Amino acid sequence: MATTVPLSKPTSLKLPAALKTQLEMDAQKAGISLHAFMVQTLADSVHRTRLREAFAHDSQTALSDVKASGVGYELGSVRAYFSEMSKHRKGLQTKPKALPPTRIG
Repeated sequence: MATTVPLSKPTSLKLPAALKTQLEMDAQKAGISLHAFMVQTLADSVHRTRLREAFAHDSQTALSDVKASGVGYELGSVRAYFSEMSKHRKGLQTKPKALPPTRIG
């Protein structure tokens, strides 16, 4: 006999009245039910949390790589490159050359 996993699991939230009022207004503006709005909001929050965790992990890995190799990019050079890239995307100049890594430290 196969066991099925429910698609949703009932949960109860006790919300402060002011917060519930704000949620109701935002849900109405979005044209969806309060329940759908809260589910969407919670899902968005979980997604942002996972993105922050991935960013922190990737940042730590990149820092470790730079420390181990001694090779990276100077902040001033990176800023100048992205400024030039922005101008290129606006059609104001040709694409800048790739930024070469340099010895750090």
